[in-house]
Amino acid sequence: MRKKRLIHLPTTVGGNAQTLSRFLNGFDLASESWAIQQNYLAYSTDYFIAKTNHPRWIREIRRVFALRYVLLCDAVFFNFGQTLFSPVYAKDGGFFHTWMRNALNAVFSCLQRIELFILKLRGVPIFVQYQGDDARQGDYSLKNFSTSIAQEVDDFYYAPKSDAQKRKQISLICGYADRVYALNPDLLRVLPEKAQFLPYSHIDLDVWKPQELPTNFTLLRIGHAPTHRQAKGTKYILEALESLGKRGFKFELVLVEGVSHDRAKNAYKEIDVLVDQLLAGWYGGLAVELMALGKPVIAYIREEDLEFIPTQMRAELPIVRAGPETIESVLESILLMGREEFKDLGLRSRAFVEQWHSPIITAERIKRDLFATFERKNRSA
Repeated sequence: MRKKRLIHLPTTVGGNAQTLSRFLNGFDLASESWAIQQNYLAYSTDYFIAKTNHPRWIREIRRVFALRYVLLCDAVFFNFGQTLFSPVYAKDGGFFHTWMRNALNAVFSCLQRIELFILKLRGVPIFVQYQGDDARQGDYSLKNFSTSIAQEVDDFYYAPKSDAQKRKQISLICGYADRVYALNPDLLRVLPEKAQFLPYSHIDLDVWKPQELPTNFTLLRIGHAPTHRQAKGTKYILEALESLGKRGFKFELVLVEGVSHDRAKNAYKEIDVLVDQLLAGWYGGLAVELMALGKPVIAYIREEDLEFIPTQMRAELPIVRAGPETIESVLESILLMGREEFKDLGLRSRAFVEQWHSPIITAERIKRDLFATFERKNRSA
């Protein structure tokens, strides 16, 4: 019997789609990941539609040719809340650049509707996962959260136009989608009611193995790896560490920025404790990687968003919680922590990842959802 062909599109954001695709290959599926092009993090992907050195016009021609996937796949799993032809929001430039972008987005919008219509016409199961700023909206965050990314970033990061475009795209794509997932619980506040929480599952736990306790426990190496300093709350972390240093605390700061994922992984092994992000309200994929290595992680967890995650997951959550106002005192408590307590926190972090972020467990869930969708569509055909 021929295996069902599942195609993941169209980005490498976070590497979640790529790892999930690889593990789904072991579940009676021929799963493959496609991406429009590579980025500096260099996650491994089965097929890149265009090379990074291709001129824009070549990339778009190759993207149009890649539209053939709608006739090749038995199921599609969109990542980062995008289809192959999602319109792109960009900062306003001069008249010519604005006109060109608007014209290109008009073409993309038409092709996106063709893309979704053909998939629906063929009865192809459509899954989509939202991962963060593909769904987060500045106006909603400012109105509903006392602490969020929107309070710290510039006016362009969450512009009114991009907020409106996100809402429009969510309505369109989720209207066609059979399953909608969110990797961060706060996203469920701006996604349709049918959306479900799905934990990160982007790392192979046989590759990311626990590390030994730090050899020099009196000089902890505190790590931080911001992809966007404003969005991650980096200034609060640096200010807290500067203050602690002036107060006589000894530590080493390890900043990891602008390098490939493989190079970053080597740096993570040298970190003893990670400060992840202080504004989003949840931890990111980076935190999962460090917990898998048996490292304690500090992040801001928004209490009211915990209603969206499983009760047991909430009870076992090992994240050391901190926000912009409390990060200095939390870091101080980590620096004063005893060796056995530190070791226990690392062990609980690894166990948590094995329980809640296993790509095998997540792939099993996706497979069940996918084949249930196949069965439902066959019955209604």
